[in-house]
Amino acid sequence: MTDEEFDALAGLANRMADRAGAAALSHFRSARLTTDNKAGETGFDPVTAGDREAEAAMRALIAEERPEDGIFGEEHGRVEGTSGQTWILDPIDGTRAFITGLPTWGTLIALDDGESGSLGMIDQPFTGERFLGVNGKGAWLSRHGGPPEVIKTRPCVELSEATFLTTDPFLFSEVEGPAFREIRAKSRLTRFGLDCYGYAMVALGQADLVVETDLAAYDIAGPAALVQAAGGVVTDWKGRDGRWGGRVIAAGDQRVHAEALEILSQIPQ
Repeated sequence: MTDEEFDALAGLANRMADRAGAAALSHFRSARLTTDNKAGETGFDPVTAGDREAEAAMRALIAEERPEDGIFGEEHGRVEGTSGQTWILDPIDGTRAFITGLPTWGTLIALDDGESGSLGMIDQPFTGERFLGVNGKGAWLSRHGGPPEVIKTRPCVELSEATFLTTDPFLFSEVEGPAFREIRAKSRLTRFGLDCYGYAMVALGQADLVVETDLAAYDIAGPAALVQAAGGVVTDWKGRDGRWGGRVIAAGDQRVHAEALEILSQIPQ
């Protein structure tokens, strides 16, 4: 990626995050927040007007500035493009946190060329933190619109030294549960309930490992590109490309990734 391409793509991603953040924050911790259940009578899969408005705002900007690109978003589906580049959007990752008033949700933006993630962003507009990773260029954190600072994952030799994160331990199936519990038992520290913010902390060098299951591409494409640009590794539980979802492991250090993968790879498909 040339410097000119980098500036153009990063600039567009920042403008998309600005618009999405404004839409989401107009509903966050607000009396006007309303929640619908996409799962109907079969469970609880919440979506808010903030989700829909934030994604619509990003889509409008892409259509205006890069109409040849494809779009795949959680709330408004897929639009095929002609450029070979696809924007993968999750306007509010962590909607349960969002409707509870917790600041661990974020807007996820990824650009993918079909071979690898070109760009990944996690934006938390309430805390004013914006994490951006670009393939071949590096990763940065901007605070409250300030200048970007370079971020990197931290060394972690083995699980006994690792801080391990996951969104919800009850999301693991009966088959997956033993592997989760083994990793938790071997890790130095485990924290729950982070949604996309956990991946941001791995990229920032504050945590070492995220393990999750049953993800969609829009849940992981942005975080995967960010973590990898910061020096980490993201795969599925068999060590394959993890950016399209399913069972995912993200680590800041190849060594702790390998140890966790040895456990997770034993779980049958």
